[in-house]
Amino acid sequence: MRHIPPPGRRLRAGAGPAVVTLPALTLAALGLLGAGCSSSASPAAVPSLSSAGGGHSAGGNRAAELHAAAQCIRQHGVPGYADPVLTPSGAVYSDRRSIQDASQSVLGAVQAACGSVLARAQLNPMHEPPAPPQLVQAGVRAAQCMRAHGLPDDADPTANTPYTPGHGFGLSAREVPAGGKLSHSFQQAIRACQRLDAAEIRASTLASLGQDG
Repeated sequence: MRHIPPPGRRLRAGAGPAVVTLPALTLAALGLLGAGCSSSASPAAVPSLSSAGGGHSAGGNRAAELHAAAQCIRQHGVPGYADPVLTPSGAVYSDRRSIQDASQSVLGAVQAACGSVLARAQLNPMHEPPAPPQLVQAGVRAAQCMRAHGLPDDADPTANTPYTPGHGFGLSAREVPAGGKLSHSFQQAIRACQRLDAAEIRASTLASLGQDG
């Protein structure tokens, strides 16, 4: 969905100097939680755990390890954290928003209690694989609609555009109109493109992402 995250949260990574990011301490803590997903490298801003390659088997064992990691996160301060989804191709999609919304103290508790199990599962809760084709296609249709209804700077997403599972693609600072989400142009575009925004959100849910590959 073409949403504007609350202050202090990321709008869209790599979109220019005006992009709002998570506090540096949060990123540093999350970088210690586990290695990046196997489908691509961890973002440069989030250092990975160098010893996380310590062997695990694929298939059912990996799924069990991911479930154990999610259980640990839930038990140590993020009760709503959903189990990551492991696709047949080995991509892992996770509940990034729950981690983004957690406080520094909670993230510290999770890192202390769950670092080893997250490393074993090779799970970095702040990293997602590239957006799959069905999500990109839904995002492009939504962006085209938004441009046609008052947001001319809303760029088409690509596989490398950051997204949040369950929420779709966000807007970078340069794409947001003057006045933000309360502006007439933003509200007009949201109303006109509600159906396509909803389709983008559905394509970004963990259930939909789990069908990729």
